[in-house]
Amino acid sequence: MISLQSIAGGKRAVLLLLVFLAVALLLLPESRQESLMVIGRPMAAVIAVPLRVMEAANQKIDTTVNRYLALQQWREENRALRQHIAHLQEENARLRETAVAATRLHDLLELQEQLPYPTVAAQVIGRDPTNWYRSLVINKGRKNGLAADMGVVTPAGAVGRIVKAYDRFAIVLLLNDLNNAVTGLVQRTRDEGIVEGTEKGLAQIKYLPLLSTVKVGDQVVTSGLAGGFPRGLPIGTITKIERREAELFLSAEIAPDADFTKIEEVLVITAPRESAQLPANPFSFQPAAPVKPAGEPR
Repeated sequence: MISLQSIAGGKRAVLLLLVFLAVALLLLPESRQESLMVIGRPMAAVIAVPLRVMEAANQKIDTTVNRYLALQQWREENRALRQHIAHLQEENARLRETAVAATRLHDLLELQEQLPYPTVAAQVIGRDPTNWYRSLVINKGRKNGLAADMGVVTPAGAVGRIVKAYDRFAIVLLLNDLNNAVTGLVQRTRDEGIVEGTEKGLAQIKYLPLLSTVKVGDQVVTSGLAGGFPRGLPIGTITKIERREAELFLSAEIAPDADFTKIEEVLVITAPRESAQLPANPFSFQPAAPVKPAGEPR
């Protein structure tokens, strides 16, 4: 491959030769100038061929080098643009997560202001990694006034109760755990029973009167007769009624109002007053509109 230095050197040699011939033409007598010009014309024609070749090669090399430099610049600009886009996407995801968290906290604060008894807000920091229990770990404990058997709620309704409180965290057993039991009330019929978890991850209300008129779609709430819940907190909706022969009571399957797999913040009822009356329906407020991802149609 012809290098730039070799081409430049060849051009210099040819130019020096042409300069020499020009000087000779000026210094020699006219008689000899004519003979030298006769010799120089074909020589100049011969010399012009490699000059044109070298000039063409030089232009091609210059074009190639310029394209290479431009390509390198485009690559650098493309890399910088990709990094900028990645940064904007990360920032967008962070802002969307902040907006979603703000919506949840707004709903939780609104519920806290409407409830007629003291509560402590807590964040979920862990879940039971085994299949033995359905439980949550929250970031508040005895130092925040929490104790065992205190009820835990979200804007959707009751979700469980504290079974163990430590200094800085506590364990919440969910209503769909087989080991949990709270007193419940069928809102329409006023029949009371015990709400327990099921193996399917739902809940059920047991020991309903055999002649109860309970039906699918009835709402179940806390009865307030035992445990850490006051009366009237939503638990879930009856989806199936079981009437077994030779049994003295009915049982019904409940679909919990709260999604136990998506709980991130909760309120712990620290001092439920059985005489306290809930407002008309503290759980019926309209939650803030969910945040739409960027780019989606409104």
